[in-house]
Amino acid sequence: TIMPLSRHTGQIPESTWTLGFREMTEPWKGAVGCLGVAVFFAMTIGIISWQAVEQSPEQWVLRGRDAGFCYSWEEDAELRLSLEPPAAPGTECYGVRWTPLRPDVTLKDCFSMANVSWYGGPSIRAQRWPLNSAESPAQPLVSGDLSTNPDGFGPVLERYFLGSTGVTVTVAPDVSLLLSLESHRQFCLETPEGRAEPLHYQLCVIPSPGAGNPSKCPAWFPKHLTRNFPPCRSPIWRYLGPEGSAAKIRRGLRSLVRRLKRHRLQEGVVALGERGTAVLAAVDLQPSERRKRQAPALVEPLELSITLSPYASVTSPLFLRSLRGGEAAGYWLSRQPRPGGSSIPLLTTWKGQLCARLNVTSEAALGWYLARAQHLQQALGATYMAFEGVEGNSFLEQDVPAPTELAGDGYSEVLAAALATLGNGTVISAGTRSSHLPLFVQMSPLHSDWSHAGLKGLIPSVLHYSLLGYNFLIPDAVGGSLAGATPGDPELFVRWLQIVTFLPVMAFGTPPWLCCDAWVLNLTRQCIQRHRDFVVPLLLKYSEEWQSLGYPIFRPAWWLSPADPIAFTIEDEFLIGDEVLVAPITEKGQTWRDIYLPGEGHLWLDTNTARVFDGGTTLRNYSANLAEVPVFVK
Repeated sequence: TIMPLSRHTGQIPESTWTLGFREMTEPWKGAVGCLGVAVFFAMTIGIISWQAVEQSPEQWVLRGRDAGFCYSWEEDAELRLSLEPPAAPGTECYGVRWTPLRPDVTLKDCFSMANVSWYGGPSIRAQRWPLNSAESPAQPLVSGDLSTNPDGFGPVLERYFLGSTGVTVTVAPDVSLLLSLESHRQFCLETPEGRAEPLHYQLCVIPSPGAGNPSKCPAWFPKHLTRNFPPCRSPIWRYLGPEGSAAKIRRGLRSLVRRLKRHRLQEGVVALGERGTAVLAAVDLQPSERRKRQAPALVEPLELSITLSPYASVTSPLFLRSLRGGEAAGYWLSRQPRPGGSSIPLLTTWKGQLCARLNVTSEAALGWYLARAQHLQQALGATYMAFEGVEGNSFLEQDVPAPTELAGDGYSEVLAAALATLGNGTVISAGTRSSHLPLFVQMSPLHSDWSHAGLKGLIPSVLHYSLLGYNFLIPDAVGGSLAGATPGDPELFVRWLQIVTFLPVMAFGTPPWLCCDAWVLNLTRQCIQRHRDFVVPLLLKYSEEWQSLGYPIFRPAWWLSPADPIAFTIEDEFLIGDEVLVAPITEKGQTWRDIYLPGEGHLWLDTNTARVFDGGTTLRNYSANLAEVPVFVK
């Protein structure tokens, strides 16, 4: 369903009405006007359907990018529909462009969720799969930090929506866009009020054969990546010890490594947070200290990951020097100066401190920042570097005009491209138009509970990230890292552990020997072993398919059952490629669940019991005790 116009006047737009029509009563005018609009859209849809299904390409009415229909509501808006080159073989694509003819006209197109499941778009706090049950007021479709704005959009999003009927909606990055989600009713694309900006997007459909198969729809992201993606050395152990001084951090890191060795978990990566990294940087980046220590072995035999961000506190020496001018004067985002005036730094809040943000439009600033990161990586002997705070538009948050290149998610896109030059060991906190880059993406923190903001949201988030091309994701720590309703729950820890075993990286905050008993500790060892021996080879295999064909690595049930309506709403199981189905328990206290086996005509082997079942069926009340996670191999 497309709603062509939302006007402030609430009246039918006049064009060349006859005198007899002008003399009609208002209800009759409205009825006739609505009938005219309905007839226009019926004709448009009919012609598109007729030319796509019944006519040869030589007879098509819409021929090429510049040809097509154009219809105008005088004094309000103009609509242009045009045939565009197909985004993928077997698809047909149409350009839809609305142009306002008055500054007070707001353009709004809505797409129905009735009998259609929609995927893609933004990540949200309590992720759903599909998007149909999500709710959000109209707000800019720009990435954001869910920890500071839980009602906003999350750090990974694309202007790409995929419908279960085989339709895609793709909005160009230069369109100023608001998105609203109305649960089980519709989602709407809207232009900002009072801006008189056009709304244009591309609609692609699969007419035949295989109509309605969303897995055959064109993906928005590039299919050919710039580099291969070697899996991160899993698991990741987050350092949560003292950070008061460099000496305390080093002692804490050594203590963590000793405990990992004692519990026979001496592999993977120790991750140091931003504060700990900054404390060590204050010492290790001093010239005298660099001469004393080159690449200290802080966490051997494990590897080290450090954390940085593009923010600088206003009390930091570097920022204070920049206020006095000189080399660092243009290193930070600034408000656009008035004529004859000087630029003023655009200050924002980051982790409770007033900060300036790196100016990614300055080559000098980017060069300085990347060189500083590389020097710190070498000084600390780090293998991986994680960058937080990549998401968000600081200008939009403060209602300040942004430079053209930083409109929308321009900041995240530019910074991600720069960080990709640091190598395959780079992790970023956001993804928008950057899925083709060799970067790991850190997923948003989840609550320590069983809700969609906690464990239940993990699989929908994985499917969402993977559909948008962000397959090499790092999930939140096992058990969640945000306070929830059930902190320290051993059952929650186990069920979480069973899911992340089948993801690219396993990450831990609270180690298993602190939260749980010896049985859980032993289970953790088994899951790490299974991840290394069973999951990593699968990821390597399907990463090649992703690079060549653009298919996601983690796939929903409908990927193998595109004609079964049941498959479109399953959000608690996922496929790795086409050959492994993971169906974990996500309800507290349950030791059974219903499992949908996709792919009619296929056979599925339960890896726990060696029993074989037919695809296209549902296993009712299938047993899965706390020590088991149902995994099937095709």
